[in-house]
Amino acid sequence: MCRWAAYLGSPIFLEDIISRPGHSLVAQSQEATECKTSTNGDGFGVAWYGHKEQPGLYRDVYPAWSDTNLRAVAQQVKSGLFLSHVRASTGSAISRNNCHPFAADRWTFMHNGQIGGFENFRRYADMCVPDELYSHRKGATDSEVLFLIALKEGLDRDPLVALERAVAKMEALSRSRGTTPHMRLSAALSDGHALYAARYSSDHLAPSLYYRWSETHQGWAVVSEPLEQDQAGWQELKPGEFLTLTRSGVQVCPFDPAL
Repeated sequence: MCRWAAYLGSPIFLEDIISRPGHSLVAQSQEATECKTSTNGDGFGVAWYGHKEQPGLYRDVYPAWSDTNLRAVAQQVKSGLFLSHVRASTGSAISRNNCHPFAADRWTFMHNGQIGGFENFRRYADMCVPDELYSHRKGATDSEVLFLIALKEGLDRDPLVALERAVAKMEALSRSRGTTPHMRLSAALSDGHALYAARYSSDHLAPSLYYRWSETHQGWAVVSEPLEQDQAGWQELKPGEFLTLTRSGVQVCPFDPAL
């Protein structure tokens, strides 16, 4: 299982989420406390929005804790909207193209969880991606296919419905051709304006997910694990919920993929 953190608000340095807090994302790459694997050393990535509509993207296969370039970038880059991820592979190769976040045009996406038996139906999943989006299929992960199917289902029109439909398709493939657990998901995605997150599982073990408003930063953090131990104000996004954060407010809606 992976760990991730995202932010929306007044521009801050990436390090204020990625490396500076006591239980930062870099710290979680070495010692996560709320997932099956405490070490998440199979690569990392960060996508941030700045002066252009399309995001900047930096990913590599090194463990986040040992990459000095990541720390250098995080110390210098400031953004009001970014997504960051440390990876623990559930089967696909350790390669840059398999590191999250994934990007397609102005959209970014990252995922923690698994889709059971994906290697048994990978070809069928890839066939769900239309030709006009398949050029974005760079790696071999189930997460990237889920993202591209969600784009096909209309992320630009309705991110909640599009992600529900994509999850439903992948879960159905797992049920017919894969293994349990059919779907475990905590995901974040953005179009450069709003930040969205979802938590869901086909069983009772949905990956952890929290969000919090920071008066210090004047922004929202959405994370797999709280960034400081015993810090007040973290709210748990419950399984079966979808979070929408904009610069003007927050909304939580049911997330219910229809099988």
